[in-house]
Amino acid sequence: MKNITSTMILMLFLSVMPLRGEETGFVSLFDGQSLNGWILVGKVGQGYIIEKGNLICPADGGGNLFSQKEYSNFVFRFEFKTDPAGNNGVGIRAPLRGDAAYAGMEIQILDDSAPVYKGKLRPAQYHGSIYDVVPARQGFLKKAGEWNEEEITANGRRVNVKLNGSTIVDADLDSIKDADTLKKHPGLARARGHIGFLGHDTRVEFRNIRLKELP
Repeated sequence: MKNITSTMILMLFLSVMPLRGEETGFVSLFDGQSLNGWILVGKVGQGYIIEKGNLICPADGGGNLFSQKEYSNFVFRFEFKTDPAGNNGVGIRAPLRGDAAYAGMEIQILDDSAPVYKGKLRPAQYHGSIYDVVPARQGFLKKAGEWNEEEITANGRRVNVKLNGSTIVDADLDSIKDADTLKKHPGLARARGHIGFLGHDTRVEFRNIRLKELP
């Protein structure tokens, strides 16, 4: 058997390990052991728990779990998986009080292919949408029980959402002119606020939660 050099071993390792995008400047928002750095508002049941280093919104729990810190412009990356029909959301530039989907903005997390939702969803209720405002492209969400990677970028008036490497939302908030929408969603005008997970009484798991602030 020929000798295997350390260089060959390294090349083999790199060929099979999952590749991530550029991570320079990112900081972890979740230590895998506690809810340090987070504020739970409107706790339901158990609220949020930690299992095997992952952040869990259990089926008998939930509420809004917000970052203690507020952010303006950022790139937010995380992984998630849902149970069948799982429903959650990511609040961005949100205040601690009020409905984050309207007082701030909510990026929908939803197992939208579940039979319970068939024929019942409006376009801006599918996974990745800016909830009730900007519809996301469909067809990039993995089936319930599988891990997904998501990236949310808020930079000035532009909000971009990538799911498993594909852009599903690229929105210019200034292009939203409908008076009723703007009145219903005052959070579209906010330039700063908290990031939060918005639980809805279904099990959704999160891991690798990290963020890079932008100038």
